[in-house]
Amino acid sequence: MTSSIDYGNLMHRAMRGLIQQVLTDVQQNGLPGAHHFFITFDTTHPDARLAGWLRERYPSEMTVVMQHWFDDLEVTDEGFSVTLNFGDAPENLYVPYDAIQTFVDPSVEFGLRFETQQTDEAEDEEPDDDTAGPEARDDDEAPAGEADVVSLDSFRK
Repeated sequence: MTSSIDYGNLMHRAMRGLIQQVLTDVQQNGLPGAHHFFITFDTTHPDARLAGWLRERYPSEMTVVMQHWFDDLEVTDEGFSVTLNFGDAPENLYVPYDAIQTFVDPSVEFGLRFETQQTDEAEDEEPDDDTAGPEARDDDEAPAGEADVVSLDSFRK
């Protein structure tokens, strides 16, 4: 038996389960109304799959938008795959839930941010200049508005 409850990891698992449930509903019924998703993920995650040219263009993280056009959405217990259009070049991606850094639905101002626990060594390193992250979109519209993002690390000791 452990000496404490790891609320941070429990919350991360629960929120990734929420993402799985939302994507499963979209897989079965399509996106309702004005809903759309901005999903930022770690492209260096060992189980993430994306085309070589996308990995070169986005070597650390990538933001994709699921809105007007997406195809072949398949949701599993470990992650999801989807085909998105990158400037008239459809590409299939596989994103493990563990690689997701943010999940935002601006249409209802909902957002989740998953922050990783840093080791002492990582805390001593300088932050990357590319903190905002690149974005790949499936359309030409601007985001509908800002979303409140819940940082789960605020619940950790």
